[in-house]
Amino acid sequence: MLGGFLMRKGQLAPEDLEQALAEQEQSGLPLGQVLIGLGLITTRHLAEALAEQYELEFVDLGDLKVDHEAVKLLPESLAQRYQALPVRIEEGMAVVAVADPTNVIAHDDLRLALGTDTLFVVADGGQLGEAITRAYHARVGTVETFSSAALRADEDEERINLDDSAPAIKFVNDIISRALAHRASDIHFLPQDGRLVVRVRIDGVTREISEVPTSMQASILARLKVMGGLDIAQRRMPQDGRIGIRVGGQPMDLRIAVLPTTFGEQAVLRILQGGVKGALSIAELGMDPATEEVVQRAIARPHGAIITVGPTGSGKTTTLYAALDVLNEPDRVLVTIEDPVEYQMPGVGQIEIDPPGGLTFARGLRTILRSDPDVILVGEIRDEETARIAMQAATTGHLVLSTLHAQNASSSIVRLKDMGVDPGLLAPSLNCIIAQRLARRLCLKCREAYEPSKEVRAQLGEEHDEVQRLYRARGCEACLQTGYEGRVALYEAMSVEGNIRRAIDGTTEEIFAAALEQGMITLRESGLKLCAAGITSLEEARRVTGDRLL
Repeated sequence: MLGGFLMRKGQLAPEDLEQALAEQEQSGLPLGQVLIGLGLITTRHLAEALAEQYELEFVDLGDLKVDHEAVKLLPESLAQRYQALPVRIEEGMAVVAVADPTNVIAHDDLRLALGTDTLFVVADGGQLGEAITRAYHARVGTVETFSSAALRADEDEERINLDDSAPAIKFVNDIISRALAHRASDIHFLPQDGRLVVRVRIDGVTREISEVPTSMQASILARLKVMGGLDIAQRRMPQDGRIGIRVGGQPMDLRIAVLPTTFGEQAVLRILQGGVKGALSIAELGMDPATEEVVQRAIARPHGAIITVGPTGSGKTTTLYAALDVLNEPDRVLVTIEDPVEYQMPGVGQIEIDPPGGLTFARGLRTILRSDPDVILVGEIRDEETARIAMQAATTGHLVLSTLHAQNASSSIVRLKDMGVDPGLLAPSLNCIIAQRLARRLCLKCREAYEPSKEVRAQLGEEHDEVQRLYRARGCEACLQTGYEGRVALYEAMSVEGNIRRAIDGTTEEIFAAALEQGMITLRESGLKLCAAGITSLEEARRVTGDRLL
């Protein structure tokens, strides 16, 4: 038994093992993961103990030079699935590093996939995931890595020989594939002094995954422009376009924006996965029951405006499409106008704006109102004209759904007034304002429990007195060493009625006070509930809300 082995080696005290076994009985996780989660051992201690217990070699992947001929024996998908990395070929056998030498079924599958005799060695699980990524996606350090076919274009040249850019094509395809595999929402190609850095945004946080020398920058940007249908000769003006790809037989959109910078052009690809995943339902959004009730009441009203607010990438459109899913019945006419259309929904007329062609939100909205709609989704309220038309539509028998960039529910009313909307129009038109943020979920495989201090308990408030422990991020191969995997939404839903309508002429503070009197659950309270439930950490809730009291 692992616990007894660690005790005999003096790495685990009897009382610690008793605590871990009790935790294991509750969680159902392997004992090794429980010991790591409680901070009683490290991933390296576990790997060394397993290697010694089963008389296997332990390898330090931080110092080990992996044989790329061995890596080629196993497809990356299987290496990621089984968390296994072929590190060398020895006397005709593939030597494969694994974190768990007890998984006999996985080892049989790996032997079959490798098609050769296999010797398993044990590696630190904390290093293994990153080592697999490095082995299959080695960074490009010099131009020579791309072979002599690499393009060496001068930044001032107006023509690029695309026939010579095959390495750039391979590099771009590889980056997009890696981004999709890691559930990234954006890919940034950022020119720096002497290099082009590639970063991806995963669960709202960017991380660097690769870089190439500046001499490759022109060919990579040219490839991206060709994919997006942009002018490759134009390097001094911003450009934007779209790229259509297929993933698993399903169409997917990438939106590309190219901007000139001090060190050359930068490009950002936004990955729109709505066509693959589809819209969520209200129940799947994960709202607090009280918040969900406020939203459901607003959706059930025959007219008025429902506004979602928050920063870019906070899930505002996802929430509106969940509401649209509830409203999508044969007896209603639903129309959307967006930039871009993020989800395909049968039974809904969906329009994409085209400012160069003259189709703006305001112009499109005016035309939509003449086509007898019941429900209108406006992708974003960006200007006074769009805001005024949307609010007028909400008071004339239409249910209007839209998004707005604002910090919270109460400040969004002041934002609309600053845009020029008459407060007298806002009071009868607004049904509900939903503020939201997306926080990263703690990785369930490696989250670390701890007992909150008196200061933290005071921050949590009396309603969380029963909370005996909180969780914080640790990091493992499953979550790419971040400690987080996936995201969860924080919501603040303000029903615009009663005292709030009477406070619309007032300041943000007066509107907020009226909402609290009405029982609104704030973003801060939503974050604390998720922390108390072990879904996210206090540090993450503080990061996304900006609340220094957390």
